[in-house]
Amino acid sequence: MVRVGAGLFGLGVLAVVAIVVPFFFGLDERPTWLNLSALLLPVGLGVALLGLLLGAREDVVHRP
Repeated sequence: MVRVGAGLFGLGVLAVVAIVVPFFFGLDERPTWLNLSALLLPVGLGVALLGLLLGAREDVVHRP
């Protein structure tokens, strides 16, 4: 889950960069799908943190 979350987070970062950089060139209109793809950043962070939490919990539960 951590790797999947990291991948989603990375895609979200790229989407945010693709949204912010055109502002420097005076472009205001972007497609809706690009704005929605920026939501991958917090979703990826949540998935990665959930994977870390579950992995740590599994280690504590299975410890002898």
